[in-house]
Amino acid sequence: MSSRPLYYDDAYRREFAGAVVGSEEQAIFLDQTCFYPRGGGQPGDSGELEIDGVWRPVAPARRIKGQIAHIVDGEIPAAGTRLRGRIDWDRRFRLMRLHTALHVLSQVVFSEYGAQVTGANIADDGAKARMDFALEGMRIAEILGDLEKATNDLIGQGAAVKTYELPRAEAFQIPDLIRSHINLLPESITQVRIVEIVGIDLQADGGTHVASTDQIGTVKMIGGANKGRINRRVEIAVAD
Repeated sequence: MSSRPLYYDDAYRREFAGAVVGSEEQAIFLDQTCFYPRGGGQPGDSGELEIDGVWRPVAPARRIKGQIAHIVDGEIPAAGTRLRGRIDWDRRFRLMRLHTALHVLSQVVFSEYGAQVTGANIADDGAKARMDFALEGMRIAEILGDLEKATNDLIGQGAAVKTYELPRAEAFQIPDLIRSHINLLPESITQVRIVEIVGIDLQADGGTHVASTDQIGTVKMIGGANKGRINRRVEIAVAD
């Protein structure tokens, strides 16, 4: 039984109640959860589970055999046990701000240079994020200032961020929906989750995002590097 991903219903939900449906070693599987599991370059949520009246730390969530794993120390509760959980909200919100900022950045690079994304990752502590682009022949250090200004200009529009699903065939009628250099969307996925930054960007994506670009803050370009012949890396941070 797969966990119901409550973070898709409401990315701002911090606490929940659930029931244990199984376990494997120190991993607990629940019927529903607010813990986002690592994926798409976004780290998994950390937080706590209340088990038998005691709040126990949960390591960053990840998938084990397709299920969202809540990894804790100590005795594992039996199937059917009811418990409560809460995510580390400050950390999650930093990750959401960075993830949405990366979408805006990718739109800037795509619209200005026609370059696709070749890789992305957000630091586990939410201090920074990086995105790689197919910008062969470009000296990335020379355009960081322009990228920063263009990204913040779009963020400053205060655009709403919406998420929804479309049937795969319908979704793939949208031009440039897959912004990555290689389409990583498995054929088994029949419903495609869309993240739309209204008037700015539209991409297939499975992560959590802020509700409006004005919640991102100010994006700072903190580094750039040439990674081989084709790839160019941009590192960002966000400030209030």
